[in-house]
Amino acid sequence: MPCCIVLRNELFLTCKTPPMPFIKSFTVATDKLQPFPFNIPAVKFAKNIVLDTPVSIFAGDNGCGKSSLLESIAFSLNLPLIGGYIKGHLGFNAAKLIKPFLQIEWKRQTSMGFFFRAEDFSDFINSIERGESRAMNDLRELRGQVDDNVIEQMSRSMNHDLQKMRNVYGEDMQAFSHGEACLTILQTRIKEKGIFLLDEPEAALSPLKQLSLIAFILEVLKTNNAQFIIATHSPILMGIPGATLFEVQETGMQRVAYKETDHYRITRRFLDDPESYLRHLV
Repeated sequence: MPCCIVLRNELFLTCKTPPMPFIKSFTVATDKLQPFPFNIPAVKFAKNIVLDTPVSIFAGDNGCGKSSLLESIAFSLNLPLIGGYIKGHLGFNAAKLIKPFLQIEWKRQTSMGFFFRAEDFSDFINSIERGESRAMNDLRELRGQVDDNVIEQMSRSMNHDLQKMRNVYGEDMQAFSHGEACLTILQTRIKEKGIFLLDEPEAALSPLKQLSLIAFILEVLKTNNAQFIIATHSPILMGIPGATLFEVQETGMQRVAYKETDHYRITRRFLDDPESYLRHLV
């Protein structure tokens, strides 16, 4: 297995073969500018976007469309979500409209991968909690009417999602903090091979847990069989060594250096002198 080292904010592999992404490039091949989602910058300017490194990151302000673009790629690939597959999932209306125009150029094709959205993670945990609560209420009503052994068996099998989650992750996720559960799911579902699309994974993660996610991604990349495409607001995740950064703005979608992103510059200036920012807000 090749060894991965970090040097001068770049990712190097000691093997002779450099990392080879699965998706070489993509483009939204339409001149349509209306209606939504064709009027949002990330869709409008997604022309010949080259993904020539194992990690590609889309950055930009709220509403720029980076999540819609990521959903469109995931929908086209029909990647699995936490709770099933995209094409059997409600929603993804923007992705369905974009799909006929989305052209993906492969370097090497694969059907393996996973699509993570912070909102799906929250819905997944909440649905488990609601399901367990309903199951427990039903069982309480049966106490005294059904043998206790039967009640116990029903208790173990009644909440399918909860049992499935425990089988997959080996832990009671509800005992974890929100961030710990999120990181555990990512570490469990992301394998050594495949295309992994992550939409704002930092939503549930502390800065320290974001660093843990970076360390995990770098470990996965050692296999030379993984590609990550990430939409994020986090300057920490944008600092993944070797990542290619695309910044989406109202005027275009440009490949930029890490320290040239608005997220980095604004965060750096705020941390250097928070008072100069805050005094204009009060």
